[in-house]
This record gives sequence, C-alpha cells and structure tokens, in this order.
Amino acid sequence: MSDIACIDLFCGAGGLTHGLIRAGIPVVAGIDVDIACRYPFEFNNGARFLTRDVGDVNSSDLNKLYGDAKIRVLAGCAPCQPFSAYSQRYDTMASPRWPLLYQFARLVKSIRPEIVTMENVPLVQRHAVFDDFVATLEQLGYRVWRDVVDCTKYGLPQSRRRMVILASLIGAIDLVAPTHKKPRTVMDAIGALPAIKAGDAHDEDSFHVSSKLSPLNLERIRASRPGGTWRDWPDRLVSECHRRESGRTYPGVYGRMEWNEPSPTMTTQFYGFGNGRFGHPEQDRAISLREGAILQGFPKHYAFVPNNGPIHFKALGRMIGNAVPVTLGETIGKSIISHLGLVARTTPIEGKVFASSPYDICIA
Repeated sequence: MSDIACIDLFCGAGGLTHGLIRAGIPVVAGIDVDIACRYPFEFNNGARFLTRDVGDVNSSDLNKLYGDAKIRVLAGCAPCQPFSAYSQRYDTMASPRWPLLYQFARLVKSIRPEIVTMENVPLVQRHAVFDDFVATLEQLGYRVWRDVVDCTKYGLPQSRRRMVILASLIGAIDLVAPTHKKPRTVMDAIGALPAIKAGDAHDEDSFHVSSKLSPLNLERIRASRPGGTWRDWPDRLVSECHRRESGRTYPGVYGRMEWNEPSPTMTTQFYGFGNGRFGHPEQDRAISLREGAILQGFPKHYAFVPNNGPIHFKALGRMIGNAVPVTLGETIGKSIISHLGLVARTTPIEGKVFASSPYDICIA
C-alpha cells in the first residue's frame, strides 16, 4: 500500500504527472478525453490513463483508483482556453469547457481528498468560476494558498506565468521558495541540440522535426534578428495585414527567440514561425517539436508517439502547448512533500499523525 496517491484530472500528455512523480508523489491515474494523450501519459509515467470526460467521473471511480492510500491528492488543470487573453475577446461562456472547473469542485466535494492542487492561466482569477472554486474549498475546511507563479523562478526556460492553487485539509500549505535567481535561457535548454533544416527531422530523434517554410517565409526568417520583429524586414517582405493600422499592434509574430533569454510562452502553435516569436535563434526555421517540449520542461527523451509513429504537428503542438510545464509540476509536488514533512514535525490534525518522513504515516 502506498501512503500517498494522486489522480491527475485533465492530465493531457502528462506534464503535471511527470513533475509530481519526479518530486516523489505517486500518480495512480490520469483522466482526459483526448485519446491521443494515452500513449505519452502511460509510456512515460507508468500510470493508468482513463479516456473519460471528467463530467462523467464520480466519487466511486476515484476511490477505486486511490485504493487504500492515506493521503489522497487530486490535481488538475481544467482546459484554459476559455480563460486566455485571446479568448476574452469572444463570448466564451457558451464553451463546453467553461464548466469544467465546477466539475473539479464537484469531485472535491464528493471525496474530500487531503490535498488539492489546480493550475491555470492567470486570467482565470477574473471569473466567477474561479472564486466559486476557491470558496468551495474554503467551505469544505481546506487551507488554501493561491498565487500567480513566475515559472522562470523555478527553472523553466520559458516566460510563463500560471495561477496555482494548493489546498490542504491537514494544515497551512504554500509553494516552496523560488530556486533560480537567474532564469534559465533558450541556450541552456536547447543550445546543444543538433542543427536541422526547416521541414526536416533529425536521424536519431524523429521528434526533433521542424515544420516546412514557404520560400517567402524563408526569406522573412533570414531577415529576422533574435528578439526583433517583422518591422525589421525590408518593406517587400511585410505582410499586407501588418501594413494596416489594425495589424501594427502585433509585433510579436514572425520573430526569432534570443539565446540568452527564456523563450516566450509556448502556445499550441509554437511550431509555426508566423505564430509568435518561435523562430530558432540562428537556424532558419521554427523551433522543432522536441525543442518546444524541452522548453515546457519535458525530458529530452519524453516519447509523445510510438517509434516511427506519424507526426501530426497540429495535434502534437496542442498536446505540448497545453501541458502543465513539468518543472511547475515538480515544484507543486515538492511543495506537497514539504507540507507533509512540516506537518510531521508539528501538529496531528483531524486524526492523522505524520512521522518525520512524509511517507511514514499512521492513523492516530
């Protein structure tokens, strides 16, 4: 019997799960509607993947997965598109993804796990569903920590800010202190990867593959400088849509990354040169799928498709861009372990007494 067990809702390809496991939190299962995530989740994490809509999951399902674990962790990142800055320009209340945080709260109420953690985009806190989620936790007796986390302070080589919630029935909980005073850079993360050309894959890693560039975009990237914009180009290369007044407010597209800075935030379309500042700092191409995954904190050999499996940029870009960065998942896991260890040396709460090791737990 394991003393701690975690279930990862909306688990995707396993970014949060992989980070939790690296921190020492056993993950018994992940739940997601996207069947394409089954292979990377199970192959890299050794945990069970359930292809289910979280709205169809009930307390009995979760309790069977937890087994006899004494400390149950319920984790997840409800799909964040309805809360993103881009989506705020549209009517997202009709999106079927909007109520998913309420489904998360429903499961918390039904099983009352000892630890709950949730991660999402910072703008989620502007919406009533977020306030309702926090209020539900507090009404159930959880001690709640929440804040927007700058992931560069924990070693992610990517400018990414995320809202994180940690909640515990055991006692006060918070995120561990930042680990990096100086951000890791694009050079630190992908500088040693072998060079490839646009549209090519590396012989020894088929996932180190970049999308093709049209002749026009090849000219454009050759005219781009790291950290620059399309405004640096000769006039003949500038797109008509950017010449219009409405297009001049989008300088962040068609740009190269800088070696000595963290990457920009990875989106689901990071593999396209025209979709953001996703040009390689010096090679004439967009970053590869492997490079995007590494900038999201995934290990260099994390497998997203079986050997010789088909590479579909759109599906894999969505899988990687939507993932919780592994680095952030590991930080959350370390915070939970630290919390349990701290309680071990202080106070027995609600009938649970924690020994000095967070894994040596007994019921009082």
